[in-house]
Amino acid sequence: MPTEETTTAPTSLSTGGLRRVLVVLCVTEIVSWGVLYYAFPVLAPSISADTGWSVSTITAGFSTGLVVSALVGIPAGRWLDRIGPRPLMTVGSILGVPAVVGIALAPNLPLFFAAWVLAGVAMAGTLYPPAFAALTRWWGPRRVRALTALTLLAGLASTIFAPLTAALLGGLGWRHTYLALAVILAAITIPAHLFGLRGPWPAPDHTEHHGTEHAPRDVVRSRAFLLLVPAIALGTFAAFAVVVNQVPLLIERGLSTSDAAWALGLGGLGQVLGRLGYGRLTTALSVRARAVVILALSAAATLLLGLLPGPEVLLIAAAMLAGAARGVFTLLQATAVSDRWGAAHYGRLNGLVSAPSMIATALAPWAGAAIAVALGGYPGVFVLLAGIAGLAALLAVGTVPRRRGSDPSVPRHLDVSSTRPHSAAGPDEVDQR
Repeated sequence: MPTEETTTAPTSLSTGGLRRVLVVLCVTEIVSWGVLYYAFPVLAPSISADTGWSVSTITAGFSTGLVVSALVGIPAGRWLDRIGPRPLMTVGSILGVPAVVGIALAPNLPLFFAAWVLAGVAMAGTLYPPAFAALTRWWGPRRVRALTALTLLAGLASTIFAPLTAALLGGLGWRHTYLALAVILAAITIPAHLFGLRGPWPAPDHTEHHGTEHAPRDVVRSRAFLLLVPAIALGTFAAFAVVVNQVPLLIERGLSTSDAAWALGLGGLGQVLGRLGYGRLTTALSVRARAVVILALSAAATLLLGLLPGPEVLLIAAAMLAGAARGVFTLLQATAVSDRWGAAHYGRLNGLVSAPSMIATALAPWAGAAIAVALGGYPGVFVLLAGIAGLAALLAVGTVPRRRGSDPSVPRHLDVSSTRPHSAAGPDEVDQR
């Protein structure tokens, strides 16, 4: 009978190397998200005012970049499985620099959109999916600890770069602000990825989920995978639409703009608290139960926001609950593939899971506003979003793959079809049920 030690492939990096990789990715994710994503909503009004292009038009350029990122992320995942994160993320950082410069200097809309297309390619190599793949393969059974740390710190990207971008905008204007951000992106992420992600890329551990199908072709045709993709995409759409439309909803409920903004900020605090608690969820709940509970929590919090007329303290509490659900959902996304099929083909499979989610992210900013117009207000939007998250929870019930046959030598805690948590699993060990 195999022991617990033989079911985990040895890491190819020392403890110091693992910590170096984690620190590097925490820093580069903050910068990459800050420059390529969070700077745009701060600069969009100024871009529109200066160029005469409508906000909806320039937002379409930004959304185009996100869609390109989703599509490029599929082959990028395959390359990552083969060659590791260092070349992919370094190239992504290098491409991000001319992309941001192109956005800054674009004299017309076609070139503005072209720059965002290049930015989308850069996003595919620098944002969460490749970073998640790197930590999943390198950290092995301790990946939940690493992924939690990464998402906690990378969550500071908006906290750091939104005010930084606003400060630069006041003195430089939007074009020179983007140029300054391009310098920051180049100075930090290129050398960090090139030198900080060095080290051998470990061979896939094909024993991690013994008894399940590992061939990517078989996995992507499986019932579990075909349900997981829409479950994650629908959950992502609901989560991002809630973030974007929460302030106008709370203003409709009678809160001032300042109080609504504070509620959104406290939702960010809830997000941090939710991520801190994810490790305990992995030991307390099976893979199926964890996915269903997190998505159902998201649906419940969204429904509360849609139905509660007040008072302000309850609305803020609901916003924090929605933030907590959003926080753990990010980690659910990060571990969805490895929990079910191991890390052997994580990059490829996660690229396929992430592509519809990234498209959902691109659609969410304007979809909520469009639905609000159709329904005559934001409360109805949130009730609809709750229904979408609830549908995602129902789909999640069928996302656990079935074992092929029964092998009595397989330890129970490695059986993905098990519906009961295994008491021996530690807080840093990914629950593989």
